[in-house]
Amino acid sequence: MIAVRIETEEALHKAFTIRKKVFIEEQGTPAEDEYDQFDTLDAAEHILILDQKEAVGTGRWRIADGGGKLERICILKTHRKLGIGNLIVNKLEQLATSKGMKYVKLHGQVQAEGFYHKLGYVTDSDVFMEDGIPHVLMRKKLPETN
Repeated sequence: MIAVRIETEEALHKAFTIRKKVFIEEQGTPAEDEYDQFDTLDAAEHILILDQKEAVGTGRWRIADGGGKLERICILKTHRKLGIGNLIVNKLEQLATSKGMKYVKLHGQVQAEGFYHKLGYVTDSDVFMEDGIPHVLMRKKLPETN
């Protein structure tokens, strides 16, 4: 498995296909809520996880409130529990660090809160609803770079 930065519209469409399967079809997120103004190559940095040549996971990060915000992290059902979540988060953190971010935050689904804790994230809010799914705000300080 490798994580690659999305640099073409064709690759971005593959990310949208994964998000559609996971967020819209599996979790019931309305399509109008899933896609937004950050779904361009200029507004956020998007990544794909490739298993051979098959796109199986995705995520994006963008600058928000003076730090980085990780978003739209998802993996196809067939490839869950293989460590891909770690790969996605690590790659997004690397990209954010390379742009000088000192911290990142995310809205984690409550069912994934333990996963993010293992990666060094701290819960920083009460539970709130987003697209009908319970979430919490989570933060992580990124390592200093020279």
